[in-house]
Amino acid sequence: MAAAGPGLEGRPWLLLTLITLLWLGGAVPSATAHDDDGDDRDGGVERFATLPKPGPGFPEGIAADRAGNIYVATFDFTQTNNIYVFRHDGRLKTTIPLPGAAPLGLAFSDAGDLYVADFLNGNVLKFVPPFTASSTPAATLHVCGGNGANCALNAITFDAAGNLYVSDSFGGKVFKIALPAGGALTTFVAHDLLTPGSHGFPPFGANGLAFSADGTQLFIANTADDRILKYDVALKTVTVFAESINGADGIAFDHRGRLWVCANQADELVALNAKGRVVERRGSFRGIAHDGAAKGLLFPASLVFSRGAIYVRNLALPLTEAQGDKPEEDVTTYTVARIPIDGATGVGRDRAGLSLSSPGSRAARARRKA
Repeated sequence: MAAAGPGLEGRPWLLLTLITLLWLGGAVPSATAHDDDGDDRDGGVERFATLPKPGPGFPEGIAADRAGNIYVATFDFTQTNNIYVFRHDGRLKTTIPLPGAAPLGLAFSDAGDLYVADFLNGNVLKFVPPFTASSTPAATLHVCGGNGANCALNAITFDAAGNLYVSDSFGGKVFKIALPAGGALTTFVAHDLLTPGSHGFPPFGANGLAFSADGTQLFIANTADDRILKYDVALKTVTVFAESINGADGIAFDHRGRLWVCANQADELVALNAKGRVVERRGSFRGIAHDGAAKGLLFPASLVFSRGAIYVRNLALPLTEAQGDKPEEDVTTYTVARIPIDGATGVGRDRAGLSLSSPGSRAARARRKA
């Protein structure tokens, strides 16, 4: 999603969003797990954790480590953002402050390092374990000038070789950073189909990223035009894989090869088969609970698989100019949802917290066997 500050020209809704954030600013409740008030089972959705307050709201980025801890980054412009680390039972473990940053995508490398896309400054931040309240970036990888330079770093993924890829939602690009050695920056793909265009809403182009299991195709969500696109790595072509997913945002493959998509304007998750057909839907918005939290899903923007479940955060960010037309305006408590899949058997992620269908996980398993 977008930030206020430089680069508001031509995007009046960004300024409106900042004003809304300032108006909504205030306290947020202590972190709790499985809060009964607002817990709901629609589509298997249940509340996993509640962000602490006072503190920043609007959780956006999410990742999981090999121990089952869930990492959630806030996207707030009224105070310093944090990465909250929740244990697998939903209890808050630690808080990592991110002064001066507006984090979006989070992702772990095979080595267990945490990478963070900083939308505001155009950087990818690298954190190394152990993760504590005093953690600071071990490296800052500069990619672009940030949202003020019409570059909006958003989602992160890795290929089997460990190279990092980050989407640019304003510029319609995907950048590649050669890792673990070198760190050379190149534009992996740039295409008109990856741009937000002039009429799409929310006005974000290239967003969620996920490689196919064999690494030959990179799937890219375009939020503004409700599409999932497919980039053929060898042919260097971009084609449409799926249409009409309202606010296509974060994406990830499950162990069955289905591509799960956060439909942030439909308040649901959808699973796509190999033909791009919707074969499963999970979640819906079911109102605001007594504690001010969304029941079910409200503006789900990113997801991660861990130990037989999907974890998804409710961004709950109002984007329109009108007052009183969006339920996000009533949210005062911010949450992370959990959706068990496959009977919560623990499948779907390997020990490194990587999708079993991702090229990164196959490389990790090969190294462990070697």
